[in-house]
Amino acid sequence: FTLALDLAREGDELWEHVGREPSGNPFNSLVQLEYENGIPRNPFINAGALVVTDRLQTRTGDAAGELLAFLRSESGNPALDFDKDVAASESAHGDRNAALAHFMASYGNIDNPIPVLLDQYFRQCSLTASCADLALATGFLARHGIRADGTRLLSQSQAKQVNAVMLTCGTYDAAGDFAYRVGLPGKSGVGGGIIAVVPGRCTLCVWSPGLDERGNSVAGVAALDRFTTLTGLSVF
Repeated sequence: FTLALDLAREGDELWEHVGREPSGNPFNSLVQLEYENGIPRNPFINAGALVVTDRLQTRTGDAAGELLAFLRSESGNPALDFDKDVAASESAHGDRNAALAHFMASYGNIDNPIPVLLDQYFRQCSLTASCADLALATGFLARHGIRADGTRLLSQSQAKQVNAVMLTCGTYDAAGDFAYRVGLPGKSGVGGGIIAVVPGRCTLCVWSPGLDERGNSVAGVAALDRFTTLTGLSVF
């Protein structure tokens, strides 16, 4: 969601600061950043998410607030909010994310003060929502960039780009297997949720907390695999 919100504001300039390729490494790895001069491989690993949050923070002054307002609007649920306890836990165990942010800042790829950026990032990570909330909020990607109220967030080309990066990078270093089994653009989280998009048709969200070794929901991937097998809905 943060990727779409920033892409809508700055367009292709974003891609000068974050790549669009699968990483092949764990989502919180520092290794690749050193080889690639502080440019994260894609927006969905931790380093990439930090860069996108940083750029949205520069443009709005409150990246987490922008995200929350967007999700409340698109889901139709004004009760969506951040979980302060989860945000505090993320902060208490956020040394690796702090290291990523400082490392990228040393290459000039972070603009905001690191404490400000990390606070915004940890707040985003703490957002609580149901599967229905997330599926509804993702609908603009199935509608080629059109929001629930009929206004346009992304151009059709930008919506295609986001879906493409979700397909190739959205499930950490298991994106190839996810594309093989599910055949849809998807984005997973370590909380056990996965959102998936059938462009032009619908969006889905599944949740189950048991994760595989790559950080994706075991039951969630299996459910989406079964869905596309039974319905024939796939981008392939």
